[in-house]
Amino acid sequence: MSKFIVLWALAAGLSLAATNVVILGTGTPRADPERSGPSVAIVFRDKAYLFDSGPGVVRRAAGAAARLHIPALAMPYLQRVFLTHLHSDHTLGLPDLIFSPWVLRRTAPLEVYGPKGTKAMVDHIEAAWQQDIDIRIHGLEHGNATGYRANAHEIEAGVVFREDDLEISAIPVHHGSWPQAFGYRIATPERTIVVSGDCAPSPALVKACSGCDILLHEVYSMSELKAPRAGWPEYLHEFHTSTGELARIAAESKPKLLVLYHQLMGVSDSELVSEVKTTSFTKVISAHDLDLF
Repeated sequence: MSKFIVLWALAAGLSLAATNVVILGTGTPRADPERSGPSVAIVFRDKAYLFDSGPGVVRRAAGAAARLHIPALAMPYLQRVFLTHLHSDHTLGLPDLIFSPWVLRRTAPLEVYGPKGTKAMVDHIEAAWQQDIDIRIHGLEHGNATGYRANAHEIEAGVVFREDDLEISAIPVHHGSWPQAFGYRIATPERTIVVSGDCAPSPALVKACSGCDILLHEVYSMSELKAPRAGWPEYLHEFHTSTGELARIAAESKPKLLVLYHQLMGVSDSELVSEVKTTSFTKVISAHDLDLF
């Protein structure tokens, strides 16, 4: 956790007992050993709510529980995940999230919220690991018969989850060829946080933020447009958001803090931030795994 992030939190009057954002993964399909696959945890009071389940999500959650002293991210308490869409880099950690916490004594099923196709994915994962499930329950491990299960909830835009003083809304976004993709707005008494997931610039996301405390947004560096790959600029335009486009989004939506994640970079963090030209009241940070806001 960087010194700046700690100071920013203190300056904003926040504490680790309030609503916290933990970056579990900032990566892309590129096999960067420093960046796990995309995943963000919102920790509210004593519960964790995960958004996406990229490769490495369980190990990063364990790291956050130990290094950042956040018990809600310990294995038995990983019980809720909200998927933005079903691209493999956002879901390859889902089998791990279903089964590893169960092996480590989670007894509650994992609740999985996501677009159409989520139930089929969850059902196929359970079927693929059926032999493992049988041996762990009926063999010498004597595993519980509930914690491996995953309940799939296929959602539409709008409020999809309420619990205590927390409300989560799904925001329709455009992500290339996907028929459904979502960002999420998470509202608690302390903070409002918007997570973009993967998307091209989406007006609904701007509206959902509208002065929000934190906007976590995917981004690609303009240097990516120079990559010598056929069709790459067209792909980026349809599926993702450039630094220039994100600058305009920030100027319109006015988040108090803009956090870049799932970064297609090709440049340093400082260069990426410098490409996002925002108005003076928005602070911009390029996130790393296990950053805490």
